[in-house]
Amino acid sequence: MKAKLMGLLRDETGQAMTEYGLIIALVAIGVIVALTAMGGQLSTLFDTIKTKLTPAT
Repeated sequence: MKAKLMGLLRDETGQAMTEYGLIIALVAIGVIVALTAMGGQLSTLFDTIKTKLTPAT
């Protein structure tokens, strides 16, 4: 029984997937923080582009 328990503790299968999941979560948090910080500037930029692309009537 002790050998099986020690074998489970040393088992590293699935470890890479967990690490990839953590990396993806950190990248997502970084993107959310960056978009939140730049939200007003991006909105202004897109409004300016929209105004210039709208045909004058």
